[in-house]
Amino acid sequence: MQLLWFIPTHGDGRYLGTATGGRAVNFAYLRQIAQAVDDLGFTGALLPTGRSCEDAWIVASTLVSLTRQMRFLVAIRPGLVSPGVAARMAATFDRLSGGRLLINVVTGGDPVELAGDGLHLDHDQRYELTDEFLAVWRAIASGELANFQGDYLNIQDGKLLFPSVQKPHPPLWFGGSSPIAQNIAAKHIDVYLTWGEPPAQVAEKIATVRRLAQAQGRTLQFGIRLHVIVRETESEAWDAANQLIRYVDDEAISIAQKAYARMDSVGQRRMTQLHHGDREALEISPNLGAGVGLVRGGAGTALVGDPQTVANRILEYASLGIESFILSGYPHLEEAYRVAELLFSYLPLENLPQVEQQHVLSPFGEIVAN
Repeated sequence: MQLLWFIPTHGDGRYLGTATGGRAVNFAYLRQIAQAVDDLGFTGALLPTGRSCEDAWIVASTLVSLTRQMRFLVAIRPGLVSPGVAARMAATFDRLSGGRLLINVVTGGDPVELAGDGLHLDHDQRYELTDEFLAVWRAIASGELANFQGDYLNIQDGKLLFPSVQKPHPPLWFGGSSPIAQNIAAKHIDVYLTWGEPPAQVAEKIATVRRLAQAQGRTLQFGIRLHVIVRETESEAWDAANQLIRYVDDEAISIAQKAYARMDSVGQRRMTQLHHGDREALEISPNLGAGVGLVRGGAGTALVGDPQTVANRILEYASLGIESFILSGYPHLEEAYRVAELLFSYLPLENLPQVEQQHVLSPFGEIVAN
């Protein structure tokens, strides 16, 4: 099992839907989070993408030399960058980081934002473009000479002179809930991602994508994107979940839900349907709360509970086939430590740091001082 964390390049704070308790996301803060991820034993971290975020490639590049082992899950955007340029970016980052790049393929689900970046295609057209893009990107990134003529791309003698460390190329991660997106995942993707829907819905998704991949002669791995609110007791955890949205009022919910309604993302629609903008019934599945999704797009659910309970819910997803968990919590620096301290020992993780026993000085808190 792999646990990844999240680098909040769009902002951070103690509460949602308010400037109260907010904090500046500058280089010093991003460095603290990345180094915490690196030291605590998370596999890596997702860097979000979009016009509300600092550029993920530049942020990741500034953090590589300040970390030792964490991997960076960074987005490529079909339609906003050419496959050849994206392949060179990926190979350079992977080579200079020593093979620490993961690729997040993001087609995008907000037509208004995409129009601002010059992309004027409808939902299915964007995914058709993504299909062409990935066919070319995989060929170039694998060291092949790419010639491709499609409905959206015309590539002549595309090639990569400096290869990546990871072979045949850095792994491709991708999330999409529509039928066309799932078909693309089956053809091209290494890790298929879902947002944190209830286990039954996740199981259905996995079964569908696995079947589509088998028809292509391929096998995929699966990951999930969730927030997590873990405390020493379940009551403390739910208190923290309620505190997180204490400033979220009806106006804030209404504004956010109108923004999500304009999107043509099937995944966002599925997230919204979990709560319907109603804050009165937010535990949509045992220990799965949808409060974050009232005012935050994308990942809108959180696992809430004491360490053993949250671990059991994670293991439930793992039993469905989920191997990678991209987690986050507010504020992201403190919650990275909290998750590591409270949750890690309950899970079969791949890469926890090994601490040698010391006879005189101890790294474990206040033991020596006491």
